[in-house]
Parts: sequence; structure tokens; C-alpha cells
Amino acid sequence: MISLINGIVRSLGADRAVVEVGGVGLAITITPATSALLNIGAPAQFYTSLVVREDSLTLFGFLDDEVRALFELVQTVSGIGPKVAMSIVAALSPSQLGMAVAQEDISAIEKVPGIGRKGAQRLILELKGKLSDFGSGHKSAHHQPVWREQLASALISLGFSAKESDSAITNVVNQISEEGGDANSAELSDLLKRALQKGGR
Repeated sequence: MISLINGIVRSLGADRAVVEVGGVGLAITITPATSALLNIGAPAQFYTSLVVREDSLTLFGFLDDEVRALFELVQTVSGIGPKVAMSIVAALSPSQLGMAVAQEDISAIEKVPGIGRKGAQRLILELKGKLSDFGSGHKSAHHQPVWREQLASALISLGFSAKESDSAITNVVNQISEEGGDANSAELSDLLKRALQKGGR
């Protein structure tokens, strides 16, 4: 599975880019919003998802790993393929979709081209509870200190769920303040060590 590509953008359309990697040009399907952020001749990094069909291999590329994860998740909904999944991630950010599903906001989702009312209802039904990491969990993400986000992503990459990492980090912050310290000025490696102990791993 090709999951990450670094290369030079050689050609660019509204929904497609050709990226040169090691002398080979890879065609990547992208959203218009992604296209607007790229420049021909400039380096770019894509988080990618390879969709294999009998008659084709299509590489879908995203500038953000969370959007790629969302693209893959919405395809688990019956009746949604890569094309509609691309329309969804082009129209709604992970947090917007997370909020729409949590609040059962059908009208926000049915605006996506190719979805319709029935598709929106099915999406809400099948993704309910699976999008908490994207929606409610990230509502406060912009107010979180950078070290907390880095620590959370380190814990998740070690196998913690978003919920486990959050509670481990909260325990660490409480522990440090009980000791009279401040988590904001602690070393990330020290915080990670404490979180792993707290997480019981």
C-alpha cells in the first residue's frame, strides 16, 4: 500500500496532479481545494490512499492525514465509493462532518454532490460513534498547547486510542501539578514516559 508520497508537482488540474518521485510521474486524484494549495515545480507531500479496481489503480492524495483517514472511513458506509468519498472530504472538513453526524444534521450532509437525503441518513446511521475523534474530540483542539497534540499523536502511534491517550495525558498533567510543576514547561520525552506509565502499557 502506498501511503505517503514526497515529490515535485509536474502538472496540475482541478482534480489531478502529477507528482515526480524518483524520476517517475505518479498521477494523484485530489480535491480542488488541495489543487489550489499546490504549485507546479514545487515539492509537495501527500498522504495517499490506493484504490484497486479490476480495471484500474487510482491513487487519491491529501495534504492532511486526518482527511485521508476520513476518506477511507466514509467508504465503509454502504453505497459510498471513492468518488463520493472525495466529494464528501472536498465539501466538509473532518470536524464539520463529525459535528454533522453527532448532531444528525442531514441537511449539512445532503448538500454534498452525489449523496442525497437517503445517503446522508445512511451515513449518519453507519458512522454514528465512529467520528468522535474527528468531531467533538477536536472541537477544543485549537486551544490545546502544541505539546499536548504532539504527545497525543505519539501515544496514538503507539497503539493508544484517542480516548486512552487523552485520559493518560490528563493524568500526567494532574500528577505534574500535584508535584508543583507545570506540564507546559516539561520535556516532551518526560511527558511521554509518564503517560506510558499512567496508561499502564
